[in-house]
Amino acid sequence: MQMRPFEQIVDEYGPMVLRVCRAVVGPTDAEDAWSETFLSALRAYPELPADANVEAWLVTIAHRRAVDLARARARRADPVAEPPDRPSRHGQPGRSDPDLWRALARLPDKQRAAVAYHYLAGLPHKEVARITGGSTDAARRAAADGIKTLRAIYPEGALT
Repeated sequence: MQMRPFEQIVDEYGPMVLRVCRAVVGPTDAEDAWSETFLSALRAYPELPADANVEAWLVTIAHRRAVDLARARARRADPVAEPPDRPSRHGQPGRSDPDLWRALARLPDKQRAAVAYHYLAGLPHKEVARITGGSTDAARRAAADGIKTLRAIYPEGALT
């Protein structure tokens, strides 16, 4: 069986990987994590087994790049500036919602990862557990707890 061209992989899974990266590292570092994910994937793609779950493979890589970025972010100084004017919640579709990203950032790491990988990437809890380490039940619980917390801190009705 011949491997698909890598460009097709990027076209098909790129938007999902970007959503996962945004949820895990936030909108500021998401594009860097996305780029790092696909650079790593490009290097490893020739060795990928033909029957591999490409989606789970990419989310695993994105998870590792997100951890790397989070570690790097923890080592750098945070610039302090005037906060921007708060954007309208009725803005343009497809725009990022800073309230959602702040709510996601408040979740513990395991919950944020479980929510991103299960609800944004659409991976089953078993795959989430494999990526984050732990059991399927723990991944299911982390995702459920994360959604429950988001519903409590994010504006009413926004997650329904």
